[in-house]
Formats: sequence, C-alpha cells, structure tokens
Amino acid sequence: MVMIYFLQYIYLRKFESLKNMLYLPSPMNISVWWNGGSILGMLLGSQIITGLFLSMYYISDTNVAFDSIVHIMRDVENGWTMRLIHTNGASIFFLFLYLHIGRSLYYQSYITNYKSWMVGVSIFLISMATAFLGYVLPWGQMSYWGATVITNLLSAIPYWGQNLVIWIWGGYSVGPATLGRFFSLHFILPFLILVLVLVHLIFLHLKGSTNPLGQLSGINKVAFHPYYTFKDLVGFIMIFLFMLVFCGFSPWLLMDPENFSNANSMITPIHIQPEWYFLFAYAILRSIPSKFGGVMALAFSLLILYFLPLGSKIKSLNVMSFNSVHQFTFWSLIMTFCLLTWLGACPIEKPYFMLAQWFTSLYFSFLLMLVMLF
Repeated sequence: MVMIYFLQYIYLRKFESLKNMLYLPSPMNISVWWNGGSILGMLLGSQIITGLFLSMYYISDTNVAFDSIVHIMRDVENGWTMRLIHTNGASIFFLFLYLHIGRSLYYQSYITNYKSWMVGVSIFLISMATAFLGYVLPWGQMSYWGATVITNLLSAIPYWGQNLVIWIWGGYSVGPATLGRFFSLHFILPFLILVLVLVHLIFLHLKGSTNPLGQLSGINKVAFHPYYTFKDLVGFIMIFLFMLVFCGFSPWLLMDPENFSNANSMITPIHIQPEWYFLFAYAILRSIPSKFGGVMALAFSLLILYFLPLGSKIKSLNVMSFNSVHQFTFWSLIMTFCLLTWLGACPIEKPYFMLAQWFTSLYFSFLLMLVMLF
C-alpha cells in the first residue's frame, strides 16, 4: 500500500512538472532565434542515441579501431546512416551552439539570467571536450596527429605539464591506453551535458526568457503550449530534413581527407588542423609564438565568457540591441570570429600568421568591450 501511494506521488509530481513546463509564461514576441535552444536539445538527443548504437560495434583498440569504423559503414545494417548522422550531427550541433551563444550576446541574456549563462558556458566547454574525444576515435591520420598535438599542449603547464601529458596518454606517446580512455570519456560526458542542460532549463524557467524588446514584465506573455511547442516542432522537422539531405548528398564535405587513412605514427600530415568548429581557437593558439602564451590565449579565449556577467556594470536589461555602439562591437566580434575560423585552416606562413595575430587582438578587444562597457 505504501508503495502504491509513493508511485502515485511520483506520478503526480511528474505530471505537475510537465504541466508547469508546458504552460510556462513566455514572451509573446520572441523570434526564431529563440528556437536554437530547443533544436540543440533535439540534436543532443540525436547524438546520444546514434552514439549508443555506434558504441555497440566500435572497438577501442588501436589495431582494429579504424577497421571497426569501416565495418560499421559497410557491413552493419544502416550503420552508415548512424555514423554519418553522428559525425555530421556534431557539426550541426556546434553551428546552432554558436548561434545560440551569439543570440545571448546580442540580447544580453548573460545579464538578465547570469546563472543560466554560466551553466550554458560550462555546457559549451564540455561539448568541445566531447567533440575532440570523439574526433580521435576513428583513429585516422588526422585523428591521431590531432590528439598528439592537442594533448601535448598541456606540457606547457609549468612543473606538472609533462607528467600530466604522460598520465593522459597512459604512456610516452598516444597509444592504446589513450584511445581506451578517450572512448570512455566520450561515452560518459554526454550524460553530464544532459544533466547540465536540465540545470540550464531550471534556471531559465525560474527567471524566464528574454525577448527582442528587452521587456521583463509578465503582462505580455503567453503559455508556452501550444504557441511555442508547434513552433519548435517546425524547427525540429526542418533541421531533421536538412540533416538527412546533407548526410545523403554531401556526407564527407566537412571531413578531412587525411582521416580516410589509418593512423600512422611514422608519417606526419602536411597540415594538421582540427574540425571547423575549433578553428578559431586553433588560430588564436598558433598566433602566439610562445607555446605557453598560446595555450594561455587559447584558454582565455573560452574562459572569458564566464566573466561577461561578472564585469557588466548594468545588472538589468538595457536593450543593447538598439544601441549602435553595442551593435558595432557585436558584429565586429562576429566578423573577427569568422575570419579566425578561416585563418585556422590556413598554413602557418605570411600573410596568414600576421593576420591571425591582428584578429586575435581584435577578438579579445571586442570581448573586453562587452565586459567593460555594457
């Protein structure tokens, strides 16, 4: 009898939570830019589901890891579909993640709901780590050398750097122990992201969403359902169809040709570069001649996002979308980000190296302007 009452209590609480979520008062004037969060949730679910299926056939052994990917693509029924959706889904996920961050910067969501922003930045950083770990798993040429270069950056840390690199590698070079650890972490971290997403949503619902006009009043609000549930559903269908068309007609567009060859520690690729969504940080890293300085610049280029709400002088929304100085700073930052992404794929030579140094300075300047002026 006690068990029945307990289950009934849990059921009622879940029903009440679902009801509160569906009928959450939401601004009636939010635009399509606010669809990014729900689309990111759908893409995260897609990545977790396809990743679970792929983990059933993937073997984290350096001798057969590359062959297991070939086996998934050729022999497993619909394995090619799962692999392409998972691989290209990461790029689409980061595309909408950057759009989501850009919308929050433009409308200053980091001021009105700084707790949700802090959790969101943590989700962004863990997502980057998860994507890097997943990029190593196919054990192709670029995967192997990308893992070697990126993990070696930790050796720039004074005193403990070299020992930390050896501990992560599980030896004196990237090898079987490294691949096993990366596979375990790549499997576990998405569930940590899922927990943080729930915390992100809790903080969002406690404070409420922003809107293009910057009105925080509860007067001009409507219920989330059915107005925004159907709007999100349209976004889900469009992104899902786009993903299917992309995976069907241009599945290898965003992949490096070097990764179609098995990893070989004796042959170094001519130009080592990460996936496109890491290129802006890679350009910042390479723009500093000092290894330690480059690592610090790379870390600060990401961690500075935590300081945006802390440095803001105004703790209430001041509709900066109508402020010409703010708009100039924001769009200059976006242009700088795009140019750094392009420069990250260019070779380390003139004029690309010098341009990367200039745009790295501009990137930090515009972000500091957002921190100090607004």
